[in-house]
Amino acid sequence: EILSGLVGSEMCIRDRKKGLLGLSIVLLALVVVVLVRTVTFTPETYQPSPDTTMISPDGSVIAEHLSQAIQIQTISYEHAEDRDRAEFQKFIAWLASTYPEVHESLTLTLLNDYTLLFKWRGKAPSKPSVLYSAHYDVVPINPGTESQWQHPPFGGVIQDGIIWGRGALDDKSAVIALMESVTLLLEAAYTPEQDIYIAFTHDEEIGSQYGAKAVSEYVVEQNIKLAWSLDEGSFILDGLVPGSDKRVASINVAEKGFLTLELIAKGEGGHSSMPPQDTAVSILAEAIVNVKNSPVPGGLEGLGETMYTNIAKHMDFFKRMLFANQWLFKPLIEASVSQSPAGNAMLRTTTAPTMLSGSVKANVLPATATATINFRIHPRDTIESVTSWVEAAINDPRITIKTSQAFKPSNVANSDSQGFKNIAAVTRDVQGDIIVTPGLTIAATDSQFYSKITDAYRFNPINLTPAYLSGFHGTNERIDIKNMEDAVKFYTRLMRQPAQ
Repeated sequence: EILSGLVGSEMCIRDRKKGLLGLSIVLLALVVVVLVRTVTFTPETYQPSPDTTMISPDGSVIAEHLSQAIQIQTISYEHAEDRDRAEFQKFIAWLASTYPEVHESLTLTLLNDYTLLFKWRGKAPSKPSVLYSAHYDVVPINPGTESQWQHPPFGGVIQDGIIWGRGALDDKSAVIALMESVTLLLEAAYTPEQDIYIAFTHDEEIGSQYGAKAVSEYVVEQNIKLAWSLDEGSFILDGLVPGSDKRVASINVAEKGFLTLELIAKGEGGHSSMPPQDTAVSILAEAIVNVKNSPVPGGLEGLGETMYTNIAKHMDFFKRMLFANQWLFKPLIEASVSQSPAGNAMLRTTTAPTMLSGSVKANVLPATATATINFRIHPRDTIESVTSWVEAAINDPRITIKTSQAFKPSNVANSDSQGFKNIAAVTRDVQGDIIVTPGLTIAATDSQFYSKITDAYRFNPINLTPAYLSGFHGTNERIDIKNMEDAVKFYTRLMRQPAQ
């Protein structure tokens, strides 16, 4: 029995050794696979192409023109009828007097009184055309913030190489850069290969129901074949991508959808001195908390995965290892990316409670309380699926859910097309050693309409830093002259590329 026990123990030890050896081999193989994938996870090299035309924009002229454009208060208020029509007409007249060569050489069609659509006839009009677009309306100044502006919001002040004012970034800078570019090309006696259309819309900030929508309808009605379109939607991100020391040009190929839901709770009205156990407000509050605590599921896939993977190829070894081996580390990556608001928005449909209404008086119980929640719908989701998710999260028959506004996520443009390659190549030529990647626009742009008729790309060739970011719909909006010069170099170079 003793001998039998010794033999059995020896066999167990041998089995354990074999097991440990097998485990060691598996772990070694795993390490080798991870390291090999990491080492080969590198970006492609890019060789800039020479610019033989030598078009050099005059920064002082561009700055003065943008300053003048900012001083015209083309404000889109929440309700279109509140628009100051005289200011919009003034802007259209200013464009004509400031850029006479463009108006003389290109054909102008006015849509719904205020949206301008220029046509630049090319050498081969039978070839697919290209559409460039920007909007010249701006958002109002937030009441009470006027004193926080370093310079008057509509002063168009130029100081120390910077142009200040509402629209400097969003989006009069693009309007001016496009007009300056066409002017320079006309002066150089350039004629594009294919027709080029340039749209300046007037109501992008309130949905562009009469601007970009009319442009898209016109393109269809006139049987115009577009190779692709280019509008705002992203920038050259400088210091805005965590983990990346290099600038990132995100050429966005899609944008999120939009859904606004109203949650309506009903209760017993009356005097607040004798409240029931649940009031309309408490019922509504519980529903809001339930929705907020049940985010729509998301993850690193599709455009978000492509974007982060392209950026990660330029990161340090550890981060490259994580992204090169997503089959092993994806949960860790998702947890890290979702910590920032911007990263979380790339992963999923976002939930944002924005408005509340209830009683008209502090001591009166409301018969009805209403909350408004805004969702930006990821391309993986639909209006119907998000609405169903909200209904399940609330799970309370005392809450009525109404859709007040909605449009689905856009179509996804082809990131392997000649149009995307042109935009990427020209961006590198002008900006130098930067990361270029397809991406996803998390807000709404005019391209929600353009994407229905062509491959719609969303990119503004401006270097955006954290210092400039707060200017979007906020205070101290501004742009530097160097950025404007680079934008003109970008457009003049891109307009000389074949569309397909």
